[in-house]
Amino acid sequence: MPVEQLVQSLCDTKQGYTQFGGLRPFGVSFLFAGWDKNYSFQLYMSDPSGNYGGWKAAAIGANNQAAQSMLKQDSKDEITREEAVQLALKVLSKTMDSTSLTSDKLELAEVFVSSGKVKYQVSSSDSLGKLLVKFGLTQPAAEAS
Repeated sequence: MPVEQLVQSLCDTKQGYTQFGGLRPFGVSFLFAGWDKNYSFQLYMSDPSGNYGGWKAAAIGANNQAAQSMLKQDSKDEITREEAVQLALKVLSKTMDSTSLTSDKLELAEVFVSSGKVKYQVSSSDSLGKLLVKFGLTQPAAEAS
């Protein structure tokens, strides 16, 4: 199923609930990331009312305006998977309400193509910690103590 078709179907359902007394039982915005053979990688954002739009990069939640500004400034059309992960972690490190970014305070999921197959991967806490150190966003565990 094409990604936008899935997003449109889900958002139609969300929007349908607003027709009766202004109900919005979903009450949240969503980010949808996916891949299909027609349009490759895609990112969509929807709001509680069911409105949605496609984006190159997007942020929702606390400090989203600062995050959107950083994404607009630092993202580029041709970006490697590693650069995208680094940018995402940098944005989180600058916009989260925390003095230090650690792997127990966030989760990282990636959608990518490997050997011709679309893959979805959630990073383990250990591998996420190593990425934070590699990109200079936190101290190694031994130094942090």
